[in-house]
Amino acid sequence: MAKKRIGIVMGSDSDLTIMKEAMNILKEFDVDFDVNIISAHRSPERAHSYATEAEEKYDVIIAGAGGAAHLAGVVASLTPIPVIGVPMPTSGLGGLDSLLSMVQMPSGIPVSTMAIGKSGAMNAAILAIQIVSLSDPKIRQKMVLYKKKLSDDVAKKDKEARTELGLL
Repeated sequence: MAKKRIGIVMGSDSDLTIMKEAMNILKEFDVDFDVNIISAHRSPERAHSYATEAEEKYDVIIAGAGGAAHLAGVVASLTPIPVIGVPMPTSGLGGLDSLLSMVQMPSGIPVSTMAIGKSGAMNAAILAIQIVSLSDPKIRQKMVLYKKKLSDDVAKKDKEARTELGLL
């Protein structure tokens, strides 16, 4: 099996809707990825195998989880490759529980933690792409163009708003 650039793992199929945002960004950049649903609590052996074999398969892992959100930390504790956490919204605390579970990792076990929900999933994909672009000039050029488009879009919206307000 050829090595995928990015591994996406999530704790539950209920996380799939949000994690599809990351997948869409990766597809836009034509970056190869793989997706798995693995629970750190309900399938700990699978989580352990996934994490210990990750270096052979991926350059970066994006881990989405909610509630106790231990998946990203468990994976990060068992692999030397970067892990980017995406906290899932929860009904009880709106995702704050997920965020705090990821961001409060002990020293030596970093999890780069994004915002809660869809924007976090999108930013996780962008950060993962930036990481792999360090060794791939084609991906880096796509990122440069992506950032330029973001800037151009803001300038266009500024001009449209100022025109509508009669300031131009």
